[in-house]
Amino acid sequence: MSRPLDLPPWLAHTLRTQRGPVPWNAVLRGALSAGPLLLAAVLADRTSLGVVAAIAAMLAGINDRPGSRRASVQRIGVPAVAGALGMLVGTYAGQHVSALPLTLLLTGLGLVAGGMSAIGPVASGAGTQLLVAAAIGAGMPLPEAGWQRALGYLAGAGWLLALRLALPTPGSLAGDFRFDGEREAVARVYDAVADLLDAVGAAHATARRASLTAALDHAQDALAGPRLRRYASSAAERRLHAQYAAALPLAEAATALAWAGEATTARAGEGPRRLATAVRENTHTGPLPAPIRSAPALRALDDALLHAAEAFDRGKGGDLHTRRRAAGDLLRAAFGSGGREYGLRVALSFGASAAIAQGLHHSHWYGQHQHWYWLPATAVFLVKPDLGPLVSRVLCRAAGTVLGALVFAAFAAVLPRPEGLIALVAVSGALIPVATRHFAAQTAVVTVLVLALVMVGGEPQASLSRIGETLLACALVLVVGHLPMPGQRGGGVRARLGAASEAAQAYLSHVLHETDPDADSRRVRWRLRREAYRTLAEARTAIALAAAELPPLARHSAGAGDVVAVLEELVDTTTACAVHLDDSGRLTPLHTERLAELLDQLAEERGHLRVRLPELPLAV
Repeated sequence: MSRPLDLPPWLAHTLRTQRGPVPWNAVLRGALSAGPLLLAAVLADRTSLGVVAAIAAMLAGINDRPGSRRASVQRIGVPAVAGALGMLVGTYAGQHVSALPLTLLLTGLGLVAGGMSAIGPVASGAGTQLLVAAAIGAGMPLPEAGWQRALGYLAGAGWLLALRLALPTPGSLAGDFRFDGEREAVARVYDAVADLLDAVGAAHATARRASLTAALDHAQDALAGPRLRRYASSAAERRLHAQYAAALPLAEAATALAWAGEATTARAGEGPRRLATAVRENTHTGPLPAPIRSAPALRALDDALLHAAEAFDRGKGGDLHTRRRAAGDLLRAAFGSGGREYGLRVALSFGASAAIAQGLHHSHWYGQHQHWYWLPATAVFLVKPDLGPLVSRVLCRAAGTVLGALVFAAFAAVLPRPEGLIALVAVSGALIPVATRHFAAQTAVVTVLVLALVMVGGEPQASLSRIGETLLACALVLVVGHLPMPGQRGGGVRARLGAASEAAQAYLSHVLHETDPDADSRRVRWRLRREAYRTLAEARTAIALAAAELPPLARHSAGAGDVVAVLEELVDTTTACAVHLDDSGRLTPLHTERLAELLDQLAEERGHLRVRLPELPLAV
């Protein structure tokens, strides 16, 4: 009997592809973004400005991921503003300073953008667009002034954002234009609660609990986006907030049941599923299954169902329990171990690629071509760890660029100009939302789009030079990624582990010292619980990416997965303790013994792991 091929982690990650339905709405937005913008600019005889707007629309399309309209404002808008700033700075720097000061300036921008990318996904997208736009502004020969290029960049990204906010979506077609992703996100939380209840006592209960955490994170982000008013301004939105808030005690009770491991009846999951249907269809809950109150966690589940039914009918709003990150927290993330290490690598990659590109450019290696900015712009995407492990990024980027360049060369030989190239830009924009499932596919589509823009802008066909510059950037980033840096390696993983440990400590401390569990105290508890599980999920993601690096890099995060597993069980146990304390006011020997065991195990893991974690000085 043949055994399945056991691929090394770095190669398995390279070949892995995300799956899911085709996001037809995003495809439509992509088709209506870069291509029509470029066509309008050509007709208005402002082709160069149209190229800038199309580039901005393309980058905004990469950030146009599934989610609510409200979340898309931040996810698309903040990086667009950073990109416009980069375009402004890069343009004036490229026009007024020589090669050496320009390289130093771009290196400094890389240091800043790399550090702020450690704050979170939106900040990471902003850092990427800041650097890419700065390189384009410094190197692309355009007649417009810097402020005009920046406005054109904002217009391109703003056009895609306007399409995102204005075009119908599945949610709006169902009868409520205000919600496109929020209602489905909240409904999935109730479905995840039901799935966890069904899995209580089974081996896959831990995976179901992780799915519940992901559903809560997604719903929280969908509802907590920017708004003109501080609080929900409509009755429908307040009702949706109340439905989300009502899911938190249900999630808490389901987690406690999963921790106890006592299988429940099939009836336990019926209530949350009926609540999920009520959220999706915007109807009343109807009759819920009869209660089962034989254990503290089951009594908590029954009470949570009754509370949810009342909240669904009343719908007066609810706290989203979002993380409150002050300016000091953001600065600590940017200048902490993860931000420092990433900032140094981005600065070195971006600065070195800019220096090499300008040296080749001024030595006339490019011939007629004036796009030295391609090399540093490519290095920006290659050095980003949130796009996958380093070797996976390099292989996918190289393969995608070669494929995209060859495809474009074939189209360029037969398409009429400029109308055929503009149509190719529109088709490529439509393919970006589908191609984001794999970095190589995304690279191929973006390569076709960029080469088409270059030709529409008046430059000759540049497929061969695009391949050469990409391979050079891949080699450069691969070398920089393996260079020793000041401090301890694995800063990103260590930073995530530290945040998860601190959140677990805050949650456990609150539960153990919660003498009077009133409504305000429970709201604090649920916020701390949400923060603990969210930071654990972020740590899991960082560790999975680090583990898929080549062995010289992966060894720096070895053992981190074991620490996260202990922290996850500690937070699960804390949740079970909270439910039991609500019911009886004191813990059982089983709870205290398990807490003590986990704290001892965490101390042991901390002792032999290279990742340094904050202490958990908690007496049980």
